Order: sequence, then structure tokens, then C-alpha cells
Amino acid sequence: MKKLNIAFLLSLFFTALHAQTVDTVEVFSAKMNRAIKNVVVLPEGYNKNNSQKYPVIYLLHGYGGNYSTWVGQTKKSLPQDANQWQTIFVCPDGQDSWYWDSPVDPSFQFETYISSELVQYIDNKYNTVASPKGRAITGFSMGGHGSLWLGINHPDIFGACGSMSGGVDIRPFPNNWDMSKRLGKYSENNERWDNHTIITQLYKIEPYKLAIIIDCGTSDFFYKVNEQLHKEMLYRNIRHEYITRPGAHNHEYWGNAVDYQLMFFSKFFNRK
Repeated sequence: MKKLNIAFLLSLFFTALHAQTVDTVEVFSAKMNRAIKNVVVLPEGYNKNNSQKYPVIYLLHGYGGNYSTWVGQTKKSLPQDANQWQTIFVCPDGQDSWYWDSPVDPSFQFETYISSELVQYIDNKYNTVASPKGRAITGFSMGGHGSLWLGINHPDIFGACGSMSGGVDIRPFPNNWDMSKRLGKYSENNERWDNHTIITQLYKIEPYKLAIIIDCGTSDFFYKVNEQLHKEMLYRNIRHEYITRPGAHNHEYWGNAVDYQLMFFSKFFNRK
């Protein structure tokens, strides 16, 4: 049986339900010398020829997912959400990268791809608020780690960032989720792992520079590291929103959690 073309099926589905609100685009990465697929969700009535500018929220998927995970599984109502919040959503294919520039694999340079190459493409192709005041990034699981990593390390690009059930300290999980393929074995590269986990990056956050929201369910296997991150941020007097509620590491939880984050980002975009 031939494999189904995910992008084609998504295009048919969303064209039928939400005409002209969803694109699947390939963006060439010069850093990786290959094209990466992304889903772009536009508000209803979007017109390139109009002068209206829209803020952009980048949504990162978790390990094992791809560019279609958000619209196809986690939050199928993204087209309606784009209309409600008058926001463009961009869902890149993270390919189990953990959204780093891998120091050991030149074919996995997703920090550069998302923070530079993809952002530039989106700002050139669509009517966007092309500044940190109009950009936010969030994600779940691996994507929660990635969004905080990109937000903290690129506050000149993203003015707000969030995480849902994020792997915010990777060191307790040295044998999981292909991280050793991106960083090398933990037992042989302790310092590199220390330098590529969120909880060690907090010293980079300047006061009032970055709006941050973090969410994790109390039954999640990442709950403990999220609690530790929250406490460390309180100790460092880093302003952030922190939400916990009963829930596990699954799409049902993230589909609910993202609603709170969209409200948080909307308030950020509308600051005077």
C-alpha cells in the first residue's frame, strides 16, 4: 500500500473546512542544506495585499511528531483560534531535533533554522509584526524544551515563550528520545549536556526582556523538573506564569493548556 501524503490530505481537509486559512510550505535551510516542511495557519480574511499586520505564534511539536501534529492531533481548532486571536500560527517540523544546533550532527541545526531561516521566510512571505513584540513561541514536551531554549537564547527574535509539559532539564533522562544522537553520550559529554538544558540557561534572562509561561500536569513524568525550574526562577526573581493542574503527558492536556497560553500571548501582543 502506498504511503498517504500527509501534506496533501491536510490541504484537502482544511481547504474544505477553512478555505485559504492553512498552507503547507517548504522552507530551505542553508545551514542544513535541505528543505523543511511547515504548516502555516492564517486568520480568515487574511489578504497579502492588505496593510494589516498579524502577530505570529510558533508552535513546536514533541518527540515523534512532525509539522502536521498540531493541526492534525493536538489542536484541530487552530484555524478557528487564528480567527479568534487574529494571529498567524507556524508549526515547523522539528524532526526529533530537540531544537538545538546539534554540535555532533550537521544535519540537525534547528535552532538556526527556526530562529533565523524560518522567521525570515515567514516575515517575507506574510503580513507579520516583524519584531519580538509580535512573535511568541511555545510547544509541548520536546517542543516545550525547544520553545524555552529558543526564547531564552534569542530574545531579539521572540518576545514571549511558553512550555507545556516541557523537558526543561534533560539530564535525568540521558538514554531517552534520541538526545544522545544530538549531543553525544551523557557519560562522555557532561558539560555539553549541562550547557544544553533549560534550567542552566536562566542567567541569560534580562529583567522584563522576555514574557514566559510554563504549564505542566501533576501526573506528568516531567512534573518534577518543571517544579524545580519554577522554584529556580522564583529564586532568581524571574517573572513568569506557572500553571499546574491534574493531567498527564498527552495531547488532551496540551490541547487544553495551549488555550491559556494563547490568552497570555494575546495580552503580550496587545501591550502598549
